[in-house]
Amino acid sequence: MEQRKKAIVIGAGFGGLSSAIRLQAKGFDVTLVEKREQVGGRAYQLKKEGYTFDMGPSLITAPFIIERLFSLAGKKLSDYVELESLDPYYRIYFSDGKYIDYNGNAENIKSQMACYSQRDADRYDAFFKDIKGVYDAIITDGLGAQPFMSWGSMLKFAPQAIKLKAFLPVYSFTAQYFKHEFHRFMFSFHPLFIGGSPWKAPSVYVMIPYLEKVGGVWFAKGGMYSLVKAMESVFKEIGGTVRTHTEVKKIVVEDGVARGIELENEVLKADCVVCNADIPIVYKNLIDSKWRKKWTDKRIDKIHMTMSCVLLYLGVKKQFPQLKHHTIVLGSEYKELVKDIFDRQIIPEEFSMYLHAPTKSDSNMAPKGCESLYVLIPVPNLKSGIDWKKEIEPFTNKVLDRLEEKMGMEGLKDNIEVMEVFTPDDFKNKLNSHLGNAFAIEPRLMQSAYFRPHNRSEDIERLYFVGAGTHPGGGVPGVLLSSEATDKCIVEDFNL
Repeated sequence: MEQRKKAIVIGAGFGGLSSAIRLQAKGFDVTLVEKREQVGGRAYQLKKEGYTFDMGPSLITAPFIIERLFSLAGKKLSDYVELESLDPYYRIYFSDGKYIDYNGNAENIKSQMACYSQRDADRYDAFFKDIKGVYDAIITDGLGAQPFMSWGSMLKFAPQAIKLKAFLPVYSFTAQYFKHEFHRFMFSFHPLFIGGSPWKAPSVYVMIPYLEKVGGVWFAKGGMYSLVKAMESVFKEIGGTVRTHTEVKKIVVEDGVARGIELENEVLKADCVVCNADIPIVYKNLIDSKWRKKWTDKRIDKIHMTMSCVLLYLGVKKQFPQLKHHTIVLGSEYKELVKDIFDRQIIPEEFSMYLHAPTKSDSNMAPKGCESLYVLIPVPNLKSGIDWKKEIEPFTNKVLDRLEEKMGMEGLKDNIEVMEVFTPDDFKNKLNSHLGNAFAIEPRLMQSAYFRPHNRSEDIERLYFVGAGTHPGGGVPGVLLSSEATDKCIVEDFNL
C-alpha cells in the first residue's frame, strides 16, 4: 500500500484551514501549524466580560464557495453553522447626515438614490448589467480560482479584460455611470474592505456589488468565529492534525525543494508546504536568501502592502438604534481620505468608519440590553513612520467623540464597559503582518493576477501560497478561491 503524502500548512486563517481541508480530503496526511493559541489568523475572536467580538472579517458573501469546500470533505455547511441573511446589507451614512439602507433590491435602492439624483437612479440597471460580465468571468467562468502562473494565462485573459474594462480603476469605472459623489462612493468603496484604493484597484473588484446582489450578505450566528471553528472541526473529523502554539522558525529547503519546517526543537518533514502567512514575511524570515532568485529582499521591499486599520472593540451597556448590523460612516472628504492613507501616509483628519454591531442579529454576543461593537478606521500602514504608542490615545478619543457627535450616539463613552484597541503595531507583532498591513498585498493593477505572488512559488518547488497575498486576493471569498487555485497547482504537481 502506497504511503500517504505528507503536507504541512502554515497559518490557520481561512486560507490555511481551507487548503488543509482540501489536501486532507484528497488523501494527504496534513498537519496545520498555527503560532497563536487558537486557529483563525486574522479571523480571531475576543471574549471579555460577557461580550463577544469578531476581530477581523465580519460578513459572509458567496456562501456557495464555503458550501463547495464542506462538500469536498463530505460535509454540509448547514450542519455546522447557522447563516442568517442580512437586510439591509449595510446602512451607509453620508457626510450630510442622511443614509441609504443598501441591499440587493433594485427598486428599493433606486428609490433611495432618486433623493439625490434621478439620473443616477436610472443608471443603476445599466451598471449592474455591465458588472455582471465581470462577475461571470471571475466567479461563473472560474478565473478567480484559476492560478495565473504564466504570461500566456494573463495574455489569454487580456482581450476579455479589455472588453469588460477590467483594467480601469474601480472609481473610474463607477464614475461612468453615476454623477453624484455619494453614489460613486456607494458602488466603489468595496476595495477598501480588502485594503485597496478605489482609485488604484482594477475594476475586476467592481463585481463585488454584483456578488452581494445575487448571493446576499450573511451573518454566521455566534459570529464569524463559528465558521472558523466549523472548518477546524471538519478538518479534524476527516483526519487532519492541528498544532497551535507552534511557531515556524524556518522552511526547510533542500536542492530548491521544500521538504518541511523547522520548529523550536523539532523538524517536521513533508512532501509539500502551503503557506497562509504573510508572503513578504515568509520569503524574508523563513527562507534562506540563496533559494530566492525572484523574491529577493530588494523585490519584496518594492511590494505595495495594503493600508492598516485601527480597531476599537467596545462593550457598551447601551444600545444604539441608528446602527444596523453593518454601518458605514463616510467622512466629508472621501478622495482626500484615501489620499491621506495611501499617498500622503498621514492620519486622516476627516476619517471614515465601519461599525459592526452583531448584537443586532445575535443578542447572545453581549449581555442583555448591551451592544457589542467593533469600529474600524482605515489608517496608513507602518511605512508611514507613525508612532502609534504616542498617537493612539488622542486618536481613540477623537473616534469616540466623532461617534457621539456625528452619529448621535449619546452616552457612548459613559457606557463603555469593555474597550480593547488594536493598532498597526498589533498587526505587525501579533499577526506577523509586514508593515502592519491589514489585508496583505494591495490590490492594484500591477499586483493583480499574474503580477501577484503566485499560488505556486516561483523560487522553490513544492512550496505554495494561499490567502489574501496571492491570487485572487483579499476578502473571505477571495481567500477561499485562492485555496482552490492553489489546489489546482498541487493536483497538477502530484498527478492527482
